[in-house]
Order: sequence, then structure tokens, then C-alpha cells
Amino acid sequence: MKAMLYDAFEKAPQILTLPDPNPVGDGVVIKVGATGLCRSDWHGWMGHDPDIRLPHVPGHELAGEVVATGRGVMRFKVGDRVTVPFVSGCGHCGECHSGNQQVCPNQFQPGFTHWGSFAEYVAIGYADTNLVHLPEEIDDATAASLGCRFATSFRAVADQARTGPGEWIAVHGCGGVGLSAIMIATALGANAIGIDLSEEKLALARACGAVATLNASEIDDPVEAVREITQGGAHVSIDALGHPVTCFNSIRNLRRRGRHVQVGLMLGEHSTPQIPMAQVIGHELEIYGSHGMQAWRYDAMLSMIAAGRMEPSRLISSRITLEEAVSGLMALDRATTPGISVITRF
Repeated sequence: MKAMLYDAFEKAPQILTLPDPNPVGDGVVIKVGATGLCRSDWHGWMGHDPDIRLPHVPGHELAGEVVATGRGVMRFKVGDRVTVPFVSGCGHCGECHSGNQQVCPNQFQPGFTHWGSFAEYVAIGYADTNLVHLPEEIDDATAASLGCRFATSFRAVADQARTGPGEWIAVHGCGGVGLSAIMIATALGANAIGIDLSEEKLALARACGAVATLNASEIDDPVEAVREITQGGAHVSIDALGHPVTCFNSIRNLRRRGRHVQVGLMLGEHSTPQIPMAQVIGHELEIYGSHGMQAWRYDAMLSMIAAGRMEPSRLISSRITLEEAVSGLMALDRATTPGISVITRF
């Protein structure tokens, strides 16, 4: 198969011909139809993820067609169109039995714990627990864009934050995660505020439903600006970027008994951000993480997309080749183009 591989962190990946994968007993092999390019892939390439063993094929947002199955697979067959959460569970532990595969202690993540989807084929284990059937009306590129950013945002906004109609939600960072959160919050009837440094991204945030936007480079205090717009602070706030400043501001701009959800990864030198703990205690704030979404929960998200309540395809800014993804991966830390890039040609 044709695949992107790197054999050292921070070294330019290569496009090589590698052996095709084979399915394990409870797994499948998927012919990749599309796979998203995500900042998490950049973190992996930089060496921030201890699960990665070199040499490595990255890629964790994917959709495609099952081309081979192991003997133990019961719910999926060759020819099925599928996607998979980027955090997948073993199906046997207590967390999986409780429906929380996203925090399975034996979890695996394509593109991190094993070779991923920046390739023509990818192997996925524990298929019956983790694969998701795709409806015909959702194409591979759109489905791939759901795999990390959109699904994680859906769980963050709908499940972790319990965002309701009429509530104010502040979204710090209007990249793929943030724009997804704004679109989802709007579909749930909430009032979203998009916060970023880029006017281009803020324009897209408004197109996704944000009722207000703030350019943090042009105002003295984004926290006070959110409090003024919301008349007391946001009910819900999302750090969609993953930076000590946005994390701190997201907690600070909450009203009393508000809910902060950390979605942006905090790795490397950003792994221990400052938290205004006196405010957390005195205002009884709730702080949550959001780490992917369970396969069984995809039905609610896919139903809203099929009904036209959300249009994640609008977040796809470019469809690129596997070769073009090499430079795209290395530049993800300084990417300024709004939206999501998806590899659709191998």
C-alpha cells in the first residue's frame, strides 16, 4: 500500500510503499476513502505522544470501506462503509461495559497506538465495538471530518457541558474543533460566541452560527468582553485550542455554576496550565475534559446531520493528496487557513 511514514520525530515524512495490513480475529481492514489532517497528528509527529513507536504511519480521522474481516467480526462485512472514533475501546473492561469506550484503559487510537490512516489501507481491532455504519447521504470526506474534531466537540457540547437552548457558550479558538462546537451549539439552540485572532476564522464562525465574535488581538480583555455580551458570563465555555491562555480565559469567563470543557490538547510545555481555582471553588464551577466520543453515540450526531440541522461538510476547506499532506502535517502548528483539510486522493 501507499502510505506516509516517518522514522524520526520532527523529520519530514516520506511517501512509501508498505505491506498491506491483515485483520486480526476481531478486526477489519478498511480501504481508506478519506482521512482528515488534524493538529493531533502534528503533536504525534513532534514526539508529544508517548504511545507512538517509530517508524510510524499517522492519521486518525478516517472513513472508507471494509475490505477484509477477521473470523470474530459479527456486525460488519466486506463492502460496508464505515468510520471509527479516534479513541476506541477494548469492549471487555468495566468502562466499555458502562458505555464509556472513550476512556477505556485498554484503548487504542489509530495513528497513535498503531499505524493509522495516512495510507491506502488501515487495520482496526475490536471492530464490533468501535466501527460505525455510515448512511449513504454522508460521503467519505464528511465522515472523516467527524472522526476527531466534530465528534469530540459533539460530546463536549452536548454531553459533557449539557448545553441547552438559550444558554451562552464561549468558544475559544475557531479552528476545526471550535467551528464544530459553534455549529453543534447552534443546532442545540444555544448562543455561541467565537473567539480567535483571525478575522477569516471569525467570519467562518459567524457563518457556522455564532451570534457574536471577538478578535482577541484587538481587545484588552476577552474575559470581560464575554461577560459583557452575556450579561454575567457564559453558561458553558470551551477551550478548543489547547493553550494556557485560552484555558485560563475559558474558565475565567464563566458565570457562577458555569461549565468549562477542555477539548484542545494540552501537551508538551502546555501540559500544566494555570487554573483560577479560587473562582472554581467560590462560584462552584464545573471543569470537564472531552476525549473523543463513543461509537454508539454517533447515531444522534449522524441523525442531526442527515436531518440538515448540522452541515459539517461546510468546515472542509480543502481536499488534498497524500503527497500534499506531508507539508500540511508539518505546518499544522502555524496553519492559518480556516476549516479542515481532508486527504481524498492516494
